[in-house]
Amino acid sequence: MGKDYLLDYEAAVTVNGDAQNIRVRAAKEGLPVMLFLHGGPGVPDRHNVITNQSALAEKYTLVCWDQRGSGKSYRKSIRSEKLSLRTYVDDAAALTELLCEKFNVGKVVVAAHSWGTIVGMPLVLEHPERIAAYIAQGVFVSGGENEDESYRFCLEEARRRGDERAIKRLSGIRPVNGKYPNDKAMKIQRDYLSRYGGGVWKGKKGLFASILTPLIRSGEYSWKQIFDYAAGALYLSKTLWDDAVAADYRSVAELKVPVIVTQGAHDYNTPTSLAKAWFDRLDAPFKKWIEFSESAHSPINEESEKWGKEVSEALSEAGI
Repeated sequence: MGKDYLLDYEAAVTVNGDAQNIRVRAAKEGLPVMLFLHGGPGVPDRHNVITNQSALAEKYTLVCWDQRGSGKSYRKSIRSEKLSLRTYVDDAAALTELLCEKFNVGKVVVAAHSWGTIVGMPLVLEHPERIAAYIAQGVFVSGGENEDESYRFCLEEARRRGDERAIKRLSGIRPVNGKYPNDKAMKIQRDYLSRYGGGVWKGKKGLFASILTPLIRSGEYSWKQIFDYAAGALYLSKTLWDDAVAADYRSVAELKVPVIVTQGAHDYNTPTSLAKAWFDRLDAPFKKWIEFSESAHSPINEESEKWGKEVSEALSEAGI
């Protein structure tokens, strides 16, 4: 039998006029709030957080947010809206205010992953007064450099393995300024990235299986909601891709909140070498780099017990 949590529910909240879904879990009331900003765009990870990180619910109120048009926040009318990175930064800021009021706290801990770090960086820069700490994973730094390095990894790995089919499929689709020739080309690169261990280090598999299998097994989404999840992910990843790769945070030299980076050693989705170079230049009141030797893009899932333990200890070191 699983553990009972005093707070264990999902709820619809209104964020900048849009009905969006959050998932809450905490062992008791009055705990500090930890808000998860998922990746994608459009790929919620609440099922993984709830499955793998519930030990953190002993010390924090975990809040998983399905962003605008994503997962349980998906609606067909999203296709008629003009969406941009700014839309999601503003949503994150509004939700942060809402959570502070709802849980009677002054600040929240923000745990961002991949696309979540693209949203999270401007959120922290613009609203440090509401952020207790910033936990970044799959750290995005620069769209152009990010995709160059990610593509190079796949092509070099294909050559090393003598994978002639992969070499042929990858040849001629090199990204320019972070943009692939077309949507199909980007999906080809991401599929090989996952198969070659740059996205998922343990149990290497294709992009589809690495996302869908945990989603189905978790029970967090009904079958209809899984179809909505897929629809949102496909639409938003295409719609917001240009905004994502246009982002460039190399000039961000200071954050006014404690910063904890939890990065997989084998991450070539958001390459670890780029994240480390940025982190080393960063000035913050507290900063800690935690590298996971058996993980690629998602140590929160690949080394879940260690991730939760390391994050908890780092937050304690930061006085949170």
